[in-house]
Amino acid sequence: MSSRRSFLHTSAAIGGALGLSGFSKSLLGQVDPFLLTPPVTKAPASLSILILGGTGFTGPEQVEYAIARGHKVTLFNRNKTRPGYFKGKVAEELVGDLNNDTSALQGRTFDVVLDNPTTFPGWVRNAAKQLSGNVKHYIFQSTTSVYSDQSIIGLDENSPVAALPAEIDPYTLDPAHASKYYGALKVKAEQEVAKQYPGIWTVVRPCLIVGPLDRTDRFTYWPARIDQGGEILAPDKPDDPCQFIDVRDLAEFSVRLAEARVLGTFNVIGPEKPMTIAEMLYGVKSITATPGRLTWVPWEFLQEQGVRPWRHMTVWQPPYGATAGYQRRNAAKAIAAGLTFRSMADTAKTTLDWHRTRPQADQDATLRGEVGGLDMKREAEVLAAWHAKVKSTGNG
Repeated sequence: MSSRRSFLHTSAAIGGALGLSGFSKSLLGQVDPFLLTPPVTKAPASLSILILGGTGFTGPEQVEYAIARGHKVTLFNRNKTRPGYFKGKVAEELVGDLNNDTSALQGRTFDVVLDNPTTFPGWVRNAAKQLSGNVKHYIFQSTTSVYSDQSIIGLDENSPVAALPAEIDPYTLDPAHASKYYGALKVKAEQEVAKQYPGIWTVVRPCLIVGPLDRTDRFTYWPARIDQGGEILAPDKPDDPCQFIDVRDLAEFSVRLAEARVLGTFNVIGPEKPMTIAEMLYGVKSITATPGRLTWVPWEFLQEQGVRPWRHMTVWQPPYGATAGYQRRNAAKAIAAGLTFRSMADTAKTTLDWHRTRPQADQDATLRGEVGGLDMKREAEVLAAWHAKVKSTGNG
């Protein structure tokens, strides 16, 4: 069983092996051996990169890394999310809409396109009206939600993918219904990419993306909640599997694929070695000085209490039945292609540091579970009910 003690013991061992030079400091004021940030070196050649989106979640990390590597970056978006965020940093910011106006791309040529926001195949087709024949490499950000059977352990890039119902036209589907067919729409978008950019495409399929700028709270909930301390509700069993990808690792991998012009499809999943939910939570706990303890509550009881996986117990899915493979997909191909991973402590600390910069209303909403996670008041009720049950059965 994973434990905080074993996690910290590993931390100390790694710190001793690497030495202390160049490490940042943790929230405890001590040197944290996990947070070494190596300098970014220049790429062998500068590329002209167009990023569709670029100011949301994955995009900013791509922009920063690409610029640090010496590339020329152009953005295309609606100028609604963080307008002017990269003013003076990127070569140009083009305004348009993948739904209906890609005219700003007319006549432009690029070495690489990084397509981040696309859900609908129509968006790929609309951009291709201007870009097809004018780019050398198209990298599309998809999702591991494309796989049709998430009960399969070890899903890889050749596993079966979801299909839209025959009566659904992905090119005319009302966006209000997109979430229902999210995985299947991404499949159609991947196919449209292959059609529009034959022989020059790459598809990356990340799992849960986590880290700074993530407003979904699907991971942010845990650093925010654990930083509050006290008794913390943890899902099911400590050894349940856990997978996610730090947004910075995803962004840097995408840029490196562009630099090496690597084609094909890749599951972009972390960490490199299997992680348990306990290792994740204790990893988060290690970067805050707030006293607290985890109480593991069986899934059967959580179901009775109306606590939902993924929505309330974020990151976690039951590792059996229909979701048995959800947190045990295969990333071997991407790792072989150069995917690298930050430490759990780095991801947790950076996410918490960013969370603390958010408006207070957003921080409060996280602890109320308004987007992802469990309201702290409801959490206390569930924990009280669990302790009462344990006491009544004589197992306390």
